[in-house]
Amino acid sequence: MTWMVYGANGYTGKLVSRLAVARGERPILAGRSPEVRELAAELGLEHRIFTLGAAADNLDGVDAVAHCAGPFSATSKPMVDACLATGTHYLDVTGEIDVFEAIFARSDEAAAAGVVLLPGSGFDVVPSDCLAASLAAALPGAVELKLAFIAGGGFSGGTLKTTVEGMATGGRVRKDGVLTTVPIGHSTLVVPFPSGKRSVLSLPWGDISTAYRSTGIPNITNYMGVGLPAGVVSQVQQLSAPLMRTPLAQRIGKTVVGLISGPGEKRRAGNRSEFWGEARSEDGRTASATLVTPSAYDITADAVVRIATGIGGVEPGSHTPATAFGADFVKTLDSVTAGPITVTSG
Repeated sequence: MTWMVYGANGYTGKLVSRLAVARGERPILAGRSPEVRELAAELGLEHRIFTLGAAADNLDGVDAVAHCAGPFSATSKPMVDACLATGTHYLDVTGEIDVFEAIFARSDEAAAAGVVLLPGSGFDVVPSDCLAASLAAALPGAVELKLAFIAGGGFSGGTLKTTVEGMATGGRVRKDGVLTTVPIGHSTLVVPFPSGKRSVLSLPWGDISTAYRSTGIPNITNYMGVGLPAGVVSQVQQLSAPLMRTPLAQRIGKTVVGLISGPGEKRRAGNRSEFWGEARSEDGRTASATLVTPSAYDITADAVVRIATGIGGVEPGSHTPATAFGADFVKTLDSVTAGPITVTSG
């Protein structure tokens, strides 16, 4: 199987490319930046330099594209269009709700083209999606799902560009099956993570979209530990939102965070991420469980390489990680520890 890493010159793209080579893979490295040539020379790989507008003309002989060039709100559609036109499987590392919704809406189109579309092939979606699917299987008919995580290892400039976009929109939850806008930090929890109890607040991560598709549970809230009081986070977002909706503020914000290179290997190696989830049925029964994973970018690179090399065996259409590879997929990733599922009566 021949696959491509697009955005190979970016932080995540480099991690994916290097891990792929370490595992004996020979992906084609691609992107719009000439820096791709340098990485390709270092790793001894083929490379292609092209913009997204020319993607369809540069996918000859490529079975799958691991799309690592964000923000995906701007880059996913042209690459998906190219993949559907050329019969090429697509995966990316987005966490953006609207991107998930747009790609899921094209499932029938993808199936007709014989193409798999799998957004969210990294952190935080792979662990949380598999956790959600496991909880739904343990508690059939669940009507509410809460997912929370604390991320270790820091973030890259690309991830922070997505955060800059999100500052303009506020929070979202899934309520009665419908995406619903709520204030950032409108809900808080104290979560029993494996390392101890931590306060978390509601934030609009991609699970609001992916977990719903994977489980059908109609009410979903996602939480994250950020180390700040919920009221402070909510107030800052509400005050900054009008400014952050302007093109100038978005441009400045993305330029500034784009200078951040991302955490080094030593920092990633010294950090872990933790996940907790709880499904609840209408009669009050619950199912809960935890996961401990490597740092956000290490598990992302691992998952992307495994998904890219296995995506050809997935039924065509739009997928989440769990619908494509099953709820236990996360357990196949390096250094992941899954806690038992605890089911309680109402």
